[in-house]
Amino acid sequence: MIKPKINWRRQIIGNGLVLLVIALIGGFFWYRTVHSQDTWRQVTADKTVVVGIDDTFVPMGFRNKDGKLVGYDVELARQSLKKIGLKAKFQVIDWSMKETELKTGHIDMIWNGYTKNADRAKKVAFSDSYHHDKQVIVSMKNQQINHLQDLKGKNLGAQTGSSGLLTYNEKGNKLKKIVGADAQPYDTFDKALNDLQVGRLNAVLIDADYAGYYIAHEKNPQSFNIIDTNFGKDAYGVGMRKGDVTLIKKVNEALAKSKADGTIDKLSQKYFGVDNK
Repeated sequence: MIKPKINWRRQIIGNGLVLLVIALIGGFFWYRTVHSQDTWRQVTADKTVVVGIDDTFVPMGFRNKDGKLVGYDVELARQSLKKIGLKAKFQVIDWSMKETELKTGHIDMIWNGYTKNADRAKKVAFSDSYHHDKQVIVSMKNQQINHLQDLKGKNLGAQTGSSGLLTYNEKGNKLKKIVGADAQPYDTFDKALNDLQVGRLNAVLIDADYAGYYIAHEKNPQSFNIIDTNFGKDAYGVGMRKGDVTLIKKVNEALAKSKADGTIDKLSQKYFGVDNK
């Protein structure tokens, strides 16, 4: 029996075409899946973006003496979004629930001293970094806490959901080993600092920018003490849903423009007294 001659060239071409079709179909479904999550049209239908904030987080977003919402991030969000034809609508949220608020669509972005880290990057898409900070320990001078070792056995407070608390709770964190206990959680930093001043806490783990601004506006700033945690630098970014690819792109473009036109440096001078870091 004579075996039919196989046209290998035709078969290779045929197989290649099949693979190409499969790739195109897969690519189509990938594109449709990703972009079906892109809420750019819905979010911008009224040219308004809902920004989730903690309105006690000085100097990033807080209420002034007249109750008006102000701050570095508040102004940066307003001015940057304006560059892409959008208006910021600020929504006060429970900071410990910020990622949930974003996921469920109650807010469209988190823009309020939001530190970029690996844990959060699993839940949100971050914009490019626009500001850097670090974690410090604030205590009262009468506590005589001048070095990290002085925190041994002390009562330490921190804000629930804060980057400082996340780092503190990481396995093997040196500061937690020194303290020897979990940090006492607070809804907001100002509550922790109030407890510090009345003696219910020995120290507070907090962002340096917050600490500096808060202490500078207290009646007796000389009564406070600040020491570094050696946690390293924190990079701030805007948190958005991973599927909002258009919004992410637009926000990055707006941040780049705000940096180039001097907006960011002007706000840094206004709220921190220095150019952007």
